[in-house]
Amino acid sequence: MRPLPRTAVRPARRAFAALAAAALAAGCGGKGPVPPRLEPLPAGAVVLAFGDSLTAGTGAPPGQDYPARLARLTGLRVINAGVPGETSAAGLRRLPRLLEAHRPALVVLCHGGNDLLRRLPRDALEANLRRMVALARAAGAQVVLVGVPGPGLPPRTDPTYRRVAEALGVPADLETLARLEADTAMKSDPVHLNAAGYAALAKAVEDLLRRHGALQRR
Repeated sequence: MRPLPRTAVRPARRAFAALAAAALAAGCGGKGPVPPRLEPLPAGAVVLAFGDSLTAGTGAPPGQDYPARLARLTGLRVINAGVPGETSAAGLRRLPRLLEAHRPALVVLCHGGNDLLRRLPRDALEANLRRMVALARAAGAQVVLVGVPGPGLPPRTDPTYRRVAEALGVPADLETLARLEADTAMKSDPVHLNAAGYAALAKAVEDLLRRHGALQRR
């Protein structure tokens, strides 16, 4: 068999490389890692919104907290399980009772802001968040995570939340709270949101659930 002319070798190599790249892209979808998916929530499913003052709705009138807004947006039963001032260690101790009492299909986890404000160890916060996710899943609930910004300007979501989301395959919103905390029109004080801010947070959580399959896309 006669060897290919030198002028034909380079195009042949380029063609082979293109085919290999196409095959790799096809195998991976061409879009990087596949985002985690959630099982669709049945009508009337119980959602546990678990967190601290940002979940409780500090800074807004009654009924304007994000869990109440999320319930109106989705038609689901959303339980506000926010306790102002709570650290993640205290939340970890509180969570099992709520999981047993309410048997939620989904937990929206937005916790740790007080750890960050008090500059408690990040490794302890991460361990507590991981344990919360594990407890919720062991109780049969799916989990989504809302990232919380640490102190400082401009507000930026603490990297702890991305690490937890990626390590455990948890759908997460890692942008909305930081963006809202940077907008004085969305805040009632230096830390807490107002009614408009909580409405925006509820819409972001709804979008997160729709994006990952828990709610039917409109």
